[in-house]
Order: sequence, then structure tokens, then C-alpha cells
Amino acid sequence: MKAYEIQEFGIENLKQVEQEIPAVAADQVLVRLHAASLNYRDVMVVSGTYNPRMKLPAIPFSDASGEIVEIGSEVSAWEVGDRVCSTVIPGWQDGGPTAAASNTAIGAGGPPGVLREYAAFDEDAVVAAPEHLSYEEASTLPCAALTAWNALSVSGRVKAGDTVLTLGTGGVSVFAIQFAKLLGARVISTSSSDEKLARARELGADDLINYRTTPDWDKAVLDLTGGIGVDHVIEVGGTGTLPRSVKAVRVGGHIALIGALDMAGEFNLIPVFMKAVRVQGIFIGSRQMFIEMNQAISASMIKPVIDKVFDLDGARDALNHMKSGSHFGKIVLRYMEGIDG
Repeated sequence: MKAYEIQEFGIENLKQVEQEIPAVAADQVLVRLHAASLNYRDVMVVSGTYNPRMKLPAIPFSDASGEIVEIGSEVSAWEVGDRVCSTVIPGWQDGGPTAAASNTAIGAGGPPGVLREYAAFDEDAVVAAPEHLSYEEASTLPCAALTAWNALSVSGRVKAGDTVLTLGTGGVSVFAIQFAKLLGARVISTSSSDEKLARARELGADDLINYRTTPDWDKAVLDLTGGIGVDHVIEVGGTGTLPRSVKAVRVGGHIALIGALDMAGEFNLIPVFMKAVRVQGIFIGSRQMFIEMNQAISASMIKPVIDKVFDLDGARDALNHMKSGSHFGKIVLRYMEGIDG
């Protein structure tokens, strides 16, 4: 089978290799992967900034969907032909996160990732893909979608009538728009592009702010909320945007701290406790959250937004596209021509 290995860091050094199809243990399933989606984490892993001491060689990427082609002798939950998605943290089945569960995250130097044509997973390390989604669409769910779902529905406890601020138009932020609208919230979205903001409007965003032409976007948010601020912020920037997010959130509001794309500047903690803001770090989510999210996606027939699809041989091009930050929604690799669902 085709696979990619990090043998030395750098996107340009990511190497396609031939490997044996994995053998299946009694409690495992063998999945023929049809599609994978990228996260910024993958750029960091391949580049060596995620963990410079990562043991090499390593197979990167964590998000994929495919078809079960073989089941172990003790597997009862699945059948050959079932369509499934990978889980990023297979050790986190339910409840809250733990250090032990975090160590099971795939595609970052520990358990091997999904940038390969076949993968053997423990039977409780996959979830059923929503039936109305193609393999390409289903591959976008394990990290970005689940992170947004956790931030809003689980940790954020968003309810109808709340106001949610989303920053940028990457995978997590776009899913956040869709989920926030599903939960009945008002959405304020920011981007540096009017074209991307128009697409956010099509997804349901109620108010739009171009942060390039309106650099004081926190003041614009306050104007839009009558000076009160939003109930929730999907914070994907880091220290470069967090001070403005704290200004934009209401007293007693919630900030889901997800990304670190902009680490410029310093952060003053005083406004956080003066406003009694709840800043919650979000590290993807549990398998049970994934199952519940997929139930909501199936019931509402939500369709993930895909920016661009590359073939498997274009993995390095896909990573460079992700690194450029020009995408809207998710970037996907298609492993098999002619397979769309």
C-alpha cells in the first residue's frame, strides 16, 4: 500500500513509501481509507514544530474516513462494508480528558496516523460515518468538527438566543458557524476577506466583520451587541487575538481557546478575572461526543464545507495550501479516484 512517512522534518521532505497492509488483531478492524482531511496540526507535525523530538519515521495525519474490509475474530460492533471515521484520540472514549488518553492521539509521533491507504484500528477507535456524507465530507469530522462541537455544545453549552463570535474561516471556525446556527445562536464572523465573509453569510452568519479593514474588531463586536459583548468566542488565534476576544466577550462569558495561529504580543490576565470570563482550552473531544455530534449532523443534514480536494500523490501540495491560510473550510485528500460516497 501507499503511505507517507516523516523521515526528516519539512513538508518538502515528506516521503511516499510502500508498506505492507497491516495485519488485524482479534479486536481490530481493517479500514481501506478513502479520504483524509488536513488540520494545521498536520503542518506543524510534518514541519517539526509540533514536537521537534518526535520519534521518526512517523506516519502523519489523524482525520480519515473509509470502509471496513476485514474484522477481527472478536469484533462484534462492526461488519465488513461499514463506513467509518477515525478518532483522533482513541483512548478518550467518554467523560473528561486525561493525560493517559491524550497520549493515544494518532498522527503525531505516537500511534501511526492515517496518511496511508489501509489502517488497522481497535474496534472502539472508529465511529460510524453519517450516511448522507461522502467519504471526502466524512473525513473532515474527526478533529475540526468535533473541536467546534465540543467548544459550543459541550463545554460552551450554547443555547438558543446566545451570540457566538467566530474568528477566521478555517475548518473549526466554519463548523462553528454551522453548529452555532443549529443550536439557535446568533453568529458574528470575522475574516480578512470580504469574499470569505460572503460565504460565511451563506452558511448563516448574521453579522460580518473584515478585521483587515476594521482592525479594532472587538469594538465592532461591542457595537453589534449594544456594548454588552458576545456570550461565546471561538478563539483560534492565540495571544495575538486573545486580548481583543476578552474585550469582545460579555461579563461572565465563555472563550473556547482552540488555536495558536497568531502568537504575537503579550496577554494581560487582569481583564479575564475582572470580567469573570471562563477561558476553556479545547482539545478535540471524546468518542462519545463524536457519536452524539454525528447524530446531530445526520438529523440536520449538515454538509461540511470543503475548500479543495487533492489526490493522494498531492499530499505535499495540500500541506502547502493549508500553510498558506488561503482556504475556506477543509482541505481534503482523495485516496481513490471515482469514490465519492
